[in-house]
Amino acid sequence: MSFLFGRTQAPPPPPVVPPPIPRSGPEIDATTVASLLAVLALLGGAYGASVKVLPKNTTLKTRVLFIWHFFDALIHFVFEGSFLWNCFFVTYSLPTTFSAASRNPLQITLFTPPDVYWLGRKDLLYGANYGTGPFSRLWQEYAKADKRWGGTDLTVVALEILTVFVAGPLACWICYLLTKGEKKGVLKKWFWMTILATGEIYGAFFNGLWVVIPGWILYEAYAAMSSAMSQAEMVDLVNYLKKDD
Repeated sequence: MSFLFGRTQAPPPPPVVPPPIPRSGPEIDATTVASLLAVLALLGGAYGASVKVLPKNTTLKTRVLFIWHFFDALIHFVFEGSFLWNCFFVTYSLPTTFSAASRNPLQITLFTPPDVYWLGRKDLLYGANYGTGPFSRLWQEYAKADKRWGGTDLTVVALEILTVFVAGPLACWICYLLTKGEKKGVLKKWFWMTILATGEIYGAFFNGLWVVIPGWILYEAYAAMSSAMSQAEMVDLVNYLKKDD
């Protein structure tokens, strides 16, 4: 009846659209895909190197050990080396009015203790969080699980320096030893593999692959060293008996 009085009825309100539900699980984006492809490329390179430098009659165990250590070295040099590059060369200039006490924790996160400044620079922040390159984006994704990987946490940086400059070259040295034949320098090979495997478990406990394979290496090293010691003891016993004769 509203038209009798010159008034029109208001249209009904639009239906309420619920807000989108944010995704709670991991998202597979271009950075994730590129990172996985890069890992597969490094693994393929390690396999190719094993075909190139190892004899054709190399046992499966030795070939697997070579591929693993070569792949391990590449991961340390390429990926974790890029983390250190971000820590030392990717920067963000702080505003002149910035102070650690008044910072907005949602925008800027400091990873060093109070009055401790990375590389002695009070005016700069370092780390992957402030870069735009592919390796910066890689570590930004990693930092979603642990924010320390986006900046310069002193503990993480110290471990990564050891990983890149000690574990990486040691893995290459082990690969070199594995090319010298199955029977030559057996104890030397297993000794260095034991050192590296222990370090891998200690430094990368939450990366499952770097726990399972080093754990297997430690088991094989124990078996090889025990066998070698038993043989050495047998030789000593024979020599001792010969002296008595």
